[in-house]
Amino acid sequence: MGSPAKAQRRPTATGPGASQARDEPGTQPQPAAGPQPQPAAGPQPQPRPVVRVGLLGCGNVGAALARLLLTDAKRIAERTGIELELARVAVRSAAKERDVPGVEPLLTTDAGRVVDDPAVDVVVEVMGGISPARDLVLRALSQGKPVVSANKELLANHGGELWEAADRAGVDLLFEASVAGGIPLIRALRESLAGERIERVMGIVNGTTNYILSRMDSSGVSYREALAEAQSLGYAERDPTADVEGYDAAAKAAILANVAFGAKVVAGDVYREGISAITAQDIAVAARLGFTIKLLAVVEAGPDGSLAVRVHPTMLPRAHPLASVRDSFNAVFVEGDAVGQLMLLGRGAGGPPTASAVLGDLVDAAHNLVVKGAPRKLELHDVTVRPIDDLRCAYYLSLLVADRPGVLAAIAGVLGRHHVSVRSMEQEAPEPEAEPGEGRARGAGPEPEAHLVFVTHPAYERDVQACLHDLRGLDAVRRLGSLVRVTGR
Repeated sequence: MGSPAKAQRRPTATGPGASQARDEPGTQPQPAAGPQPQPAAGPQPQPRPVVRVGLLGCGNVGAALARLLLTDAKRIAERTGIELELARVAVRSAAKERDVPGVEPLLTTDAGRVVDDPAVDVVVEVMGGISPARDLVLRALSQGKPVVSANKELLANHGGELWEAADRAGVDLLFEASVAGGIPLIRALRESLAGERIERVMGIVNGTTNYILSRMDSSGVSYREALAEAQSLGYAERDPTADVEGYDAAAKAAILANVAFGAKVVAGDVYREGISAITAQDIAVAARLGFTIKLLAVVEAGPDGSLAVRVHPTMLPRAHPLASVRDSFNAVFVEGDAVGQLMLLGRGAGGPPTASAVLGDLVDAAHNLVVKGAPRKLELHDVTVRPIDDLRCAYYLSLLVADRPGVLAAIAGVLGRHHVSVRSMEQEAPEPEAEPGEGRARGAGPEPEAHLVFVTHPAYERDVQACLHDLRGLDAVRRLGSLVRVTGR
């Protein structure tokens, strides 16, 4: 167990009411000659407690938070009753120019000095990555200092260890900004829905992929064109892999499993697919069928207490609330036993929205320090994570095939052998040119081709994957196209 003294850190009280000098021991102060001023009638204003903040990282989010603390301090103090003072800021390079007036005297390249500084009451970690962030957070917690983090990668892989360390120290570890940016999702799940039996959490938690798919849907552009546009606008990194291949969303799905279900889930437990295989034709066919395609993070409980945690493109009916969430916005749809269905929507990324979420956590941590409040625990239990093979849903499947008699019968035979029933089938004109990275599985001869689109009735993933394996062996199948899971609710 941690030392109780560490859990009782108190912020410093300063201001006009704080004593500035003391009389010598054994002496009595002598009144000044002449009339003495009379104390003002009524209660005197008390000085606000001051909580000093050590900031690890001053990038996009850190700089936005520093601006809030340095330029908006008076308003924050008036609303919260606590003065949040930015004491020190750890950066990689102190020479880099930053659009944060007044931050230069606080900069240091030694993050450890920020954590160890006895004048720092609360540590905010927005540096990202696992190392050295993990060691610094554990170091701060061991000293009885609350920590606020926006680091989804760290929490999705080492959250259990960090929450246990915070519990031992008796201090807060808060992480609202780690999922869905400025949306108050974690607080809603941990507080407002603390007693709710959550059945499913499903959401758009990556703004980059939502922007790309929205542009493909609204303008008919290809995946690569939409990605290039997102990069030019700053919505996508130069290397977009973490976003477009679903790694970012998978980390957030793991955190949602921790918070909504109290489950020991890490990022590696999450089934993951990205959006790079989605074509403009997939988007167009989905629209004609009354659907749109979104990259969704899904966490849902099974009747046996197991948990499905997955990230993949999903065809949603256009009437579904998530279908109308466009551009770089995030939204999370929560289903509970008593509350029914609710959705939270907002900016899921960017410096100011994410800094707003960090500031909210910082105010909570500071308040708990001032009043010696009990930190909110996050207790996790072991859970069985269901493999993707156990998923049962409808599927969208596209194939490029030779346009000759008997092909449909051969395909139907494969589907039937694996108990996959077809709800609808359409023949599309082949795409005029395959998107970069795509190609035929065999032969580019003069034989005419057809693009077939199937939507199945609900089937098991294992059976659908067995179908794909056998379809690859058919001579008439030139190329397997996209496989997209379909949800009707």
